[in-house]
Amino acid sequence: MVVSAVPVDEDQQEPAEQHTDPLGDPYLRTRFTLPSRPVTFLSRPRLTERLDHSPQAPLTMVNGGAGAGKTLLVADWAAGRERAVAWLTMEAEEKRPGMFWAYFLQALRTSGRPLSDRIRGPADAYHVDHRLLSAIAEDLATAEPPVTVVLDEYERVTEPEIAEQLEFVLQHAGRGLRLILVTRTEPMLSLHRYRAAGELREIRAAELAFTPEETVALLERHGLRLSLHAARALVDRTRGWAAGLRLCALAAQESQDPEVYLKEFEADRSTIADFLLAEVLKRQTEATQDLLLRVSVLDRFSPELANALTGRGDAAGILAALHRENAFVEQLGHSWYRLHPLFGEILRTHLCVRRPGLEPELHRRAARWLRRAGSLPEALAHGAAAGDWDFTAGALVDDLSIGRFFTGLRSDDLAGLFSRMGPEATSPAIDLVRAARDLSHGDFRHGTAHLRQARARLDTVAGDPAAAQLSCALLEALAARLTGSPTLAELAAESADEVRQEVAPDLLDKHPELTALLLTHLGSARLWAGRFEEARAALSKAADSPDSASTVLAREESMGHLALIDYLDGWPGRAEHKALEAVAEAERFGTSAPAGSGIEQVVLAGVAVDRNELVRARALLDEAAERTATPHDPVTAAGRAIVTARLELARGDARAAVEAADPDVCAVVASPWAESHERLVASAARLAEGRAEEAAEMLRKLGDDLPACTTEAARIQFAVGNEEEAIDLLLSLPATDRTGPAVTVRVTLVKAMAADASGDAVTARRLVAQALLDARHERLRRPFLDAGRWIRPLLVTAPLDRLAAGWLTAGDPAHEDLSVAASSPAPIVVEELSAREHDVLLRVAQMMSTQEIAADLYVSVNTVKTHLKSLYRKLAVNRRAAAVRRARDMGML
Repeated sequence: MVVSAVPVDEDQQEPAEQHTDPLGDPYLRTRFTLPSRPVTFLSRPRLTERLDHSPQAPLTMVNGGAGAGKTLLVADWAAGRERAVAWLTMEAEEKRPGMFWAYFLQALRTSGRPLSDRIRGPADAYHVDHRLLSAIAEDLATAEPPVTVVLDEYERVTEPEIAEQLEFVLQHAGRGLRLILVTRTEPMLSLHRYRAAGELREIRAAELAFTPEETVALLERHGLRLSLHAARALVDRTRGWAAGLRLCALAAQESQDPEVYLKEFEADRSTIADFLLAEVLKRQTEATQDLLLRVSVLDRFSPELANALTGRGDAAGILAALHRENAFVEQLGHSWYRLHPLFGEILRTHLCVRRPGLEPELHRRAARWLRRAGSLPEALAHGAAAGDWDFTAGALVDDLSIGRFFTGLRSDDLAGLFSRMGPEATSPAIDLVRAARDLSHGDFRHGTAHLRQARARLDTVAGDPAAAQLSCALLEALAARLTGSPTLAELAAESADEVRQEVAPDLLDKHPELTALLLTHLGSARLWAGRFEEARAALSKAADSPDSASTVLAREESMGHLALIDYLDGWPGRAEHKALEAVAEAERFGTSAPAGSGIEQVVLAGVAVDRNELVRARALLDEAAERTATPHDPVTAAGRAIVTARLELARGDARAAVEAADPDVCAVVASPWAESHERLVASAARLAEGRAEEAAEMLRKLGDDLPACTTEAARIQFAVGNEEEAIDLLLSLPATDRTGPAVTVRVTLVKAMAADASGDAVTARRLVAQALLDARHERLRRPFLDAGRWIRPLLVTAPLDRLAAGWLTAGDPAHEDLSVAASSPAPIVVEELSAREHDVLLRVAQMMSTQEIAADLYVSVNTVKTHLKSLYRKLAVNRRAAAVRRARDMGML
């Protein structure tokens, strides 16, 4: 009988995110189920009592070799508890932190432990954001009674990062979490610290070993009688190994004299495992041996899949009998089985010896059966193991899954899978997969070559031609984006629109990431060409894609591009809002770097430069440089070059600014705004070096009519003494509401400069006042710092001094030097803190936890978190320590 960790109502509808893991595949419910105990299982109270008597220890470790009886011991204990235990059996993918924590959270849900609504789980199989771990720990810390989580086969977790994350959650969850690790090896945790603190309970191999008395009882369950004296000799020879004793009992049942067999058994005849497993296999019928050898290539199998490998129809009865008789065929539930790992390894060795050359054919049959059953990841793995690349690539393309190379969810898996594909493999689908693999890793030359080959042979595709054409259009749109080719991007989008009607609607619904990626690439190419409104249309559609893990990267990228458009149009507040929304979108699903192109960090850095927050700008640019999911993206490269150059100019390093202004891109079509900004930086640098004539000459070749570029050109022309040219440029500015305050403030200051130069002090003061009013809400400091020395006398006169105090200047405006403000700008609060927000801030400064603040103020924890988010926004910080420092700097504490 299979004992479930918690009963599951099959008819109950669960939230969508609880059905799929970060790779978009259904959760394997059998991993949350207590392993079944065979009828011959012997309960051992001396060990289950050890587990019962250590509830105060946060960590329990059951450590022993393969077949030591660890799992069944803990399962027997868990089945006898009144409260459900969260059970999770580890698998190989637990090398990926995102997968580990997704299944950890699902195990809690399956056990009946509700989770906070703000814990969605990771979307990226390979990365987990630290804030998600903090949220998990905080949620478990309040558990009453404490939650018990069993991690079975924990030795499969070999990633140090996962161990560090697990230890963090265990430490900060306090008494709310009890963790039981069932493992063959010593886990990568600070066990010495837990031992020293008396917080670790251990059951090790020596305790797991069967005693002579237990051996007698175990053999009796197999219908065998052995004296206590003979049992002691058997335990001595087998060292009490549970699996060895059970295998020995099974073999003895077939002997003419079981007691003699048990007494004369020699453990040193090869290894115990090899000897006993061979004995078990040899005693099966030919049909059963054939089935066992064939299914040994599978991680899990059903009777139908086993029949596909044997070509017979008798697998159901054989598997049920094997499970019932010896349990080396383990039942997973829902008619699925798996071999005991050690048994499976021995069988695979026998397969190679007894049926040489059969293994590839078995993988090939398994791949086709699993593909028909809808299990694409397993089908791809077996297709690759068979070396059947036509099938494997075709299955990926026909399923429209080629976009997974670019979502951050399966790219490493797919790249590793197809890395074994040799050059002799050739087909349109294979060319598409090669193109996707190369483009996803930044190998543009080989990627586009494979893409051209695929396009030339699409009419010969063996599978679904519409799926192949749509996949090809996606890759062509990406190639167009990376080369700055808006015309090619439009052609790819048109091709996608034409063929989309021929694709099954349910297949398109299954892969929303494909359309989201297409729109993102199209919008990026349009943005590169300076067609901002058309770019905004495509990017807005991508940002509104279905809210799923597979589209999170496309939505993040599209929102980052929309933020860049706002930034270039002079709307820093809007740009910051969209960029932070993009960051939050990634954090909501637990993704972290490397992901995306880092464009949102570039925009936030640009806004920081406009506000003269130079240290923050540098940190954000460094963070953007670490993002590598979309290599060689010209839009991001140009944006990073512009912001970096502006930062270097603000720091006074003209030479570094000129070097930074030239983006490293290989675009076929030049970007008008990127080139204009590069020329403006070069002109401003020459002006800073005192080379006024060269600065003015560079402006004459300005080719873009963006208001931001025209305004900056007018400022530089005024600074070099070309007043008429400057006025002409200002007059050429179109009347549009698209232009934001970062541009209009600069326009106003240039006009004020002209009035001041002509001796019209009244107009100059009026215009500076207007600029201060417009800039104050957005905290735009750079326009005033770049304006020059002429503005300083005006800022110390009333009422301009009051307009500038507290955000542009600090303290007494009459004694404020803008050069000081340039190096150390005073922070500002756009909105005043509410009384409750100030109460929360005071307690944060006292190092109180969120729970302590909630208790002290008689409010909920969620209310405190809402206040924290609000005051973070108002103080322009994102951490507690930073909020306290800024509040103290401003005299609020």
